[in-house]
Amino acid sequence: MNASRLIARRYLFSRKHITLISTLTMISIAGVTVGTALLIVVLSVFNGFFDIIKGMLLSSDPDLRIESAEGRAFTDTGELDSALADIPEISVRSPYIQGKALVAHRGSRDQVVTVKGIDPERFAQYADLDALLTAGGLDLEVRDQKPGILISDPLARSLRLNTGDELSLLSASGMQRALTQFTGPRISRFEVRGIYSLQQVIEDPVIYIDIQAAQRLFDLRNQISGVDISLHNHEKAEAVKAKLQKQLGDQYNVMTWYDLQRPLYDVMNLEKWGAYFILMIIVLVAVLNIVGSLTMIVIQKQRDIGLLRSIGFRKNDIKKIFLRQGLYIGLIGCLIGGGLGLLLAFLQDRYEMVKLAGAESFIISAYPVQILWPDVVFVLGGSLLLCIAASWYPAVRAASIQPADAVRNE
Repeated sequence: MNASRLIARRYLFSRKHITLISTLTMISIAGVTVGTALLIVVLSVFNGFFDIIKGMLLSSDPDLRIESAEGRAFTDTGELDSALADIPEISVRSPYIQGKALVAHRGSRDQVVTVKGIDPERFAQYADLDALLTAGGLDLEVRDQKPGILISDPLARSLRLNTGDELSLLSASGMQRALTQFTGPRISRFEVRGIYSLQQVIEDPVIYIDIQAAQRLFDLRNQISGVDISLHNHEKAEAVKAKLQKQLGDQYNVMTWYDLQRPLYDVMNLEKWGAYFILMIIVLVAVLNIVGSLTMIVIQKQRDIGLLRSIGFRKNDIKKIFLRQGLYIGLIGCLIGGGLGLLLAFLQDRYEMVKLAGAESFIISAYPVQILWPDVVFVLGGSLLLCIAASWYPAVRAASIQPADAVRNE
């Protein structure tokens, strides 16, 4: 009823005189404001870091990857092509071979590296390696009986390699064959055609060679390790994955870009929501103040509550008065805090006010920010619900006051 709304506002915002109750109410509003603003800013910063790491990984990771369920190389019988041809979301599909190999150059210390055999033309359509090249290009063709190879900048510096130099690779299968058949190891020689620089997050840099050269290196004639898929919109990866997995059955595993780096993405999400629950303590302190201030209002207005009951107010009507007070405190705090948090996030994103410590060794100079509206709604909704929940005990206590007891106590 309208009377409940008017009484709630009068109890909460009366300017007749400043009391301890009004002071506690202002502290509660301030606590909700600060907590809400901090939550929006911190979650936006976590989203910014997530977006940067995701962008770094997607510069070489596909949107989807299809592999054999047994985890071994397989022969593509055309089943995959027919399944992929019916999905309009797919823009590029590129078969690949991947494995470990021993790399050596001019007596340098041997290193174990990840080698990926690709179709250069298809790979260039979805990977951003071309923009990261520091020398040479994505040229993996055979020239002077030597296939080309693309290596990372750290490996080039470690082995003191430049474009045009020769590099030797020895696969695990080649070493096994040499040991079991008592023959010399079969070493494949390549010519460095390009060097790229890519910020690696969790894995060692990858060496890229032509897929046919990889089949010879790993002794996988007419076989592939899997198929990388690029979508027109990578946000649809989960939906396309479900569709493909249903078509292909249990014979193949379909993984999204998230699945490929799931441990890293899961840890980042865990840190983000861990920070959310920790910062919610600030809102919780404000909520405790709400309980105290509303309880004191109930004690102070006991005679008024008794009179309201005597003129026909029901228990639910009394309860609504104090629930509305909690709602008003939450709305004011959430609106001010939400606006302040969005403003700070916008200013950080636009003007980079807070710089990142040690930025000279990283790819960004300031804390990144990305505002996700579902996060904003979640923060505001969580804070508002806590405020309403805090007013439940005072509301129940007020509704339990009997008119006769209120007058007798006065």
